[in-house]
Amino acid sequence: MYDYIIIGAGSAGCVLAYRLSEDPGTKVLLLEAGPRDWHPFIHMPAGLAKLVGRKGINWNYDTAPEPQLDNRRLWWPRGKVLGGSSSINAMCYIRGAPGDYDDWAAQGADGWSWNEVLPYFKRAERNGRGADALHGADGPLYVSDLRYTNPLSAAFIEAGQRIGLAHNRDFNGAEQMGVGYYQVTQKDGARCSAAVAYLHPIKDRPNLDIVTGALVRRIVIENGRAVGVDYAHGGHAAQARAQREVLLSGGAINSPQLLMLSGIGPADELRRHGIDVLADAPQVGRNLQDHLDICTLQHCTQRITYDRASEAKTAFDYFLRGHRGPGSSNIAEAGGFARSSLAADARADIQFHFIPAMLDDHGRHRLPGDGYTVHACYLRPRSRGRIALASADPRAQARIEANYLGDAEGHDLKAMVECAKISRDLLAQAPFDAYRGAPIFPERSDLDDAGLVAFIRAKAETVYHPVGTCRMGSDAYAVVDPQLRVRGVDGLRVIDASVMPTLIGGNTNAPTIMIAERASDLIRGRAA
Repeated sequence: MYDYIIIGAGSAGCVLAYRLSEDPGTKVLLLEAGPRDWHPFIHMPAGLAKLVGRKGINWNYDTAPEPQLDNRRLWWPRGKVLGGSSSINAMCYIRGAPGDYDDWAAQGADGWSWNEVLPYFKRAERNGRGADALHGADGPLYVSDLRYTNPLSAAFIEAGQRIGLAHNRDFNGAEQMGVGYYQVTQKDGARCSAAVAYLHPIKDRPNLDIVTGALVRRIVIENGRAVGVDYAHGGHAAQARAQREVLLSGGAINSPQLLMLSGIGPADELRRHGIDVLADAPQVGRNLQDHLDICTLQHCTQRITYDRASEAKTAFDYFLRGHRGPGSSNIAEAGGFARSSLAADARADIQFHFIPAMLDDHGRHRLPGDGYTVHACYLRPRSRGRIALASADPRAQARIEANYLGDAEGHDLKAMVECAKISRDLLAQAPFDAYRGAPIFPERSDLDDAGLVAFIRAKAETVYHPVGTCRMGSDAYAVVDPQLRVRGVDGLRVIDASVMPTLIGGNTNAPTIMIAERASDLIRGRAA
C-alpha cells in the first residue's frame, strides 16, 4: 500500500517522485516500463546520435499513414527509460513565450498564466549564469552554456543576423526572438535528464520505491475512485494500491491510451474494443498537436562537420578529459526564433535548430560526405489529431493519427512553405560562402511554392513535441480540470505534456517539468 502511485518515470514522473517523497511520512511508488538509464550514450550529450537505433530505451512509435504527407508513416521516438524523453532528446532548454501560458489561462486553465507558472520554472532551474528575475539557480535541473560548439554553428548565427534576426543570448529571457546558441540541460558537460536531476539524488529514500520494467496494464477503479494499478513485471502480474492518488505521467501517447484501457474515454471506442465504460470522456486522446519540421540540407566543402568525426577521439576527449570536446555537444547547438509573414501576433511562429551534420530521417539514413542541416518548424499549428486504441492489449501500440497539415484553411501548409523559404535564405548568406557545397534536400535551391509543397509532403517529420491529448480546462469536455484531476473519476490525475491545451512556442521538455513542479504543490495543497 502506497500513498501515491506514479505511472511513468519520464520528465514529469521524476519530478513528482522527488517532490512527493520529500515528506518522509509519505510512501511513493514510481513505475517505469523501460530500464534504468545506465547506458553511457545517454549521459554523453553527443551520444544521442547513437541512441537513435537503440530499441530497448525507445517506444519506437509510428503514426498511421498521414494523408497530407504522401501517406507516409512518421517515426515518433519517445523515451522508454528512466528520464523518459529527457534521456534521449537534444537537451535544448526552452520555455516558450509568456503569451503561450496566458493563452492557457484564457482557455480555462485557471492558475496557469505566465505569472503563475514562472515561479515553478525558476524553482526547477539551476542556471549556470546565476539567478535573476526570470531564472533560478538553486533547483535540481542544471541549465548550462555549451562547452563545445562547431564553427558552422557560429556561421548559422551570423547568417541569421544577415537576414535581420537579432543575436539573442537567452531565448528564455525578456525576448525570445532572434538567433544564438541554445542553453542546454547539462551538468558539467553531461546530460542532466529529469532522472539525473530528480531521481538519482533520492534513489535511496526509504519511502520511495522505483520499479523499472513495469508495464501498467490498467488503473484499478472501484466505486468511481482510482485505488491502484495492475501491472506486469518480470513476466508476472502484480498490483499496487494507492491510499491517496494515482498519478498518470505516461506522456501524450501513453496517458490517453492507459485511460482508455482503464475504461475512461470515448464510450463508443471503448465498447468497440470490449472495454467496460467507467467514465464516458469523449475528449480523451483528442486535441493531439505536434510541431512538424522540415530539414534543409547542404553539402559542406570542408571536413569540419560531425558526419565523419572520429568516434574514438570524441569518446577519449569526453570520458578521459573531463567531459570536453565534441562529445559534450548536443549537436543542435544553435538555433533561433522568427516571425513569418503569417504570424498572428508579436510572438515567434517559426523555430530553427541548426545541425553541423547531415540529418535525414532522424539520423537513421546516413548520407555520404559532409554537410549541415537547418531544421525549421511551425510553432503554432492549427491541425489537430488524435490518439486511439488499436487494441485492448496494453502491449499493443496506440494508433497515432497526427493529422499534420490537416486544417481546413491550409494555413499550416503555407506556414511550412515559409519555414522552407527562410531556411533556404539562411543558407544562402555570406557566412556560409566558405562552406557551401551543392544542395542535398531539396535537390534544387530554386524551387517555387509548388515545388516546396511537394518537398514538404515528401520529407517533413516530427520534431518530437506531441501534446494535448488529455487537455486541461474548466469546461465540461476537458479531460482534466485545472488541478489536473480527471473528470468523472476521483483520486486520479494526469500530469505530463498531454494536459497542455495548446502547444507552447518551443521545445516541450522544460514546460513539462514545470507542470509537474506545480502539480506537486497542487497535490500537497500548497498552490491555488
